[in-house]
Amino acid sequence: MTLKYTDIERLAMLSRLAVNETDYSAVCARLESVLALVDQLQAADTAGVQPMAHPLNASQALRADRITEFNQQQAFEILSDNTHEGLYLVPKVID
Repeated sequence: MTLKYTDIERLAMLSRLAVNETDYSAVCARLESVLALVDQLQAADTAGVQPMAHPLNASQALRADRITEFNQQQAFEILSDNTHEGLYLVPKVID
């Protein structure tokens, strides 16, 4: 697929990218190479290929669900200057 100047200009606008006038030819060449790769992928024969959700057919070994950290709220409240019912009270900074 051959891209025109207006195509690059529109893509740049839609993607909110600033493309310099001097970079248009380089951007065009790179986008055309990406589109060529997409064409190659679309040309691949996928008849008879089962769709997959994940490339590995292995079950994931999960770790045991156990508590590794304990509630230290009271220890941290002792370090604070001002708390009330488990909340840290701080001075007002915005009017």
